[in-house]
Amino acid sequence: MLVTAKTIFCNLHLLDKKFSFSMQEKKVFKVEAFTGTYGVNYGKIADNLPSPRSVVTLLRAAKVKNIRIYDADHEVLKAFKGSGIEIVVGLGNEYLKDMSVAEDRAMNWLKENVEPFLPGTRIRGIAVGNEILGGTDLELGEVLLPAAKNVYTALHRLNLTHLVEVSSPHSEAVFMNSYPPSACTFKEDVLQFMKPLLQFFSQIGSPFYINAYPFLAYKNDPQHIDINYALFKDNPGIHDAKTNLHYDNMFEAQVDAAYAALEKAGFDKMEVIVSETGWASHGDPDEAGATLKNARTYNRNLRKRLLKKKGTPYRPKTVVRAYVFALFNENLKPGPTSERNFGLFKPDGSIAYDIGFTGLVSSAPTSSLLSFKEIVGQGWFGSSYTIVFMVCMGVVLQFLSS
Repeated sequence: MLVTAKTIFCNLHLLDKKFSFSMQEKKVFKVEAFTGTYGVNYGKIADNLPSPRSVVTLLRAAKVKNIRIYDADHEVLKAFKGSGIEIVVGLGNEYLKDMSVAEDRAMNWLKENVEPFLPGTRIRGIAVGNEILGGTDLELGEVLLPAAKNVYTALHRLNLTHLVEVSSPHSEAVFMNSYPPSACTFKEDVLQFMKPLLQFFSQIGSPFYINAYPFLAYKNDPQHIDINYALFKDNPGIHDAKTNLHYDNMFEAQVDAAYAALEKAGFDKMEVIVSETGWASHGDPDEAGATLKNARTYNRNLRKRLLKKKGTPYRPKTVVRAYVFALFNENLKPGPTSERNFGLFKPDGSIAYDIGFTGLVSSAPTSSLLSFKEIVGQGWFGSSYTIVFMVCMGVVLQFLSS
């Protein structure tokens, strides 16, 4: 179906009237879509990943309580039923034009991909699109807001707005500049779409989601950025003269830059949540910093920092929360080599590198008695047969070695 600018404008005008009415007739409840401070992005552009049921076992072993997926894969949503893990599902960019036309399109999508899985599967958010604004597709920028409004209105009709948050993650491309943090502003061509979107999210109590990657900043300018500043290691840091604040790591500076841009746009009360951050463990020769050592250092220090449940220099009372990218390497992703090497875990359930997690099998290929699939096949704690088998195997190995 051809979506014209006139169609979008007319539908958006009608939606504004309908949305204003619905807001008056029912109080808006803020949804807490994020438990704690640490989450992980579960991407699946790969042909070697474990089953979703296996992923649940892995996440529970790692005590990860929050994940984001980039679609609404039914196998994933079924597997996470009863897990207690909170999920933000993705409404892909390819659906936005259709969703913007009429609320019934959004209603149909929700009835197929969200409502049937509640409450057993803890779907706590819908990310409408991903990194739309700041890109080259202006038509997607035009349909983002009406699509988000239709999704929210449909959730309202289903009485799910108290359970499921509506949001939309952005890339750093929406900012004109971010150094020092206090100087950050939205790009002028982005602001025409961003401001009404922020107004809507402010009305429904949604946070601002930003994909913040010190790795990408360092990769693009290794001559002028201190690698230690990007990795949370000891360094002189930077001083923001306007706020008189000191930053000893780029991650917090990027978060505060988002707060500064929001404040200038008139949304100083909106919370910032990092929807993606991470570091590549391998890259092309021209991708500075993409090493396993740096990936381990960044992700280990980030996890320690998030577990402290502290704020940033500019927002010391607002606890920083972030989703790390990503759970696994995705071997089918296009682009430079780094795109396929952000994983915290290997497909067999072992850790890619040590940041404090324990994999379901050892990283050493010959040291585990049971494979990842065998462990998962016995369920979360394993059956009594598995326990007996492991004990017996231990006795046999001890006998053989004596």
